Amino acid sequence: MTIHAFTSFSYSYLNRARVLARTLKEQHPDWVLWAVLTDKEPEGFALDLAQEDFDRLLTAEDLFGDETEAWLFGHDIVEACTAVKGRASVEILNRPDCRKLFYFDPDIAVINPMDEVVDLLDTHSIVLTPHQVDPEPRSERRAIQDNEIASLQYGMFNLGFVAMANDAEGRRFAQWWDDRLRDWCHDRLDIGVFVDQKWCNFVPCYFDDVKVLRDPGYNVASWNLSQRRMSYDEAGTALINGRPLRFYHFTKLGAVGDVMTQRYAKDNIEVYELWWWYRQQVLSASAPEIPKGWWHYGTFDNGETIPKAVRELYRERPDLQKAFSEPLRTGEGSLHEWVGANTELMRDADRNRGFVPV
Repeated sequence: MTIHAFTSFSYSYLNRARVLARTLKEQHPDWVLWAVLTDKEPEGFALDLAQEDFDRLLTAEDLFGDETEAWLFGHDIVEACTAVKGRASVEILNRPDCRKLFYFDPDIAVINPMDEVVDLLDTHSIVLTPHQVDPEPRSERRAIQDNEIASLQYGMFNLGFVAMANDAEGRRFAQWWDDRLRDWCHDRLDIGVFVDQKWCNFVPCYFDDVKVLRDPGYNVASWNLSQRRMSYDEAGTALINGRPLRFYHFTKLGAVGDVMTQRYAKDNIEVYELWWWYRQQVLSASAPEIPKGWWHYGTFDNGETIPKAVRELYRERPDLQKAFSEPLRTGEGSLHEWVGANTELMRDADRNRGFVPV
């Protein structure tokens, strides 16, 4: 029986996923690593698994079959790459050789072995990591707002990581996760939903044998740097608050990530060095054939970007879904044509986002 792991991404995040794959394989070369791709290759690029650190590939089409295009049309790129995580978990757990399953976001690098979590899955069915494991001091109003209040808004647990045992409760969690993400994996803070994260606030309520892992060495990121300090021991092992740094979550690579890192890393120079290393790794893993921001499902077949309001209207109206089963198509009798003929309706939909999908 084998340990499996997967990450979910589009081709625009392949460079980050490659860094995750390489660092994970350095620590656990015997794990089976899956690439779950919710995308199609851009012209001039071909993914060759024999040249990658991934062992196996799943696509959205593998997971959702004939309904893939219509279902994905109701999601933006972040929603889509998140929404497939539940179905992928169910699929991989059904493999006869899968004993334990790990999920990592593609913008994570694994720094030290994950053996502790492997062992935890002998006695627990689900392992989650909270955004924060230590409260901010009352005097740190900005940190309370950036970190604790943000968690109240976006979810207690960071679903950039989750691990599950292939037991009855782990499989029950995966199926529930798939059920919710199939219909409700949307960025809709106005109705209390933020992709998969807020749904998983329910996990300790709904499931037994849940481990909330509070070790500061896991899921280190801007949202908890105010309470975590990085260093190295004499052997060169990366540490967080004296504990091994298991993995770092390099969220918002770019200006936003820089601002939040500077705000909370302060004089912790080792954090900046780690970010510099990560940037170099991502750069070296980038494929020039992939256009910046590429996502096959992001445009109609004429190359026109699909507005978010169109996606939202389509997913809330079964009549449109029935009439236009190939929503990416343009031309006579297409959804694209219908949208062009109903511009006032689309303006109203864009102004009034208070509807609840049905």
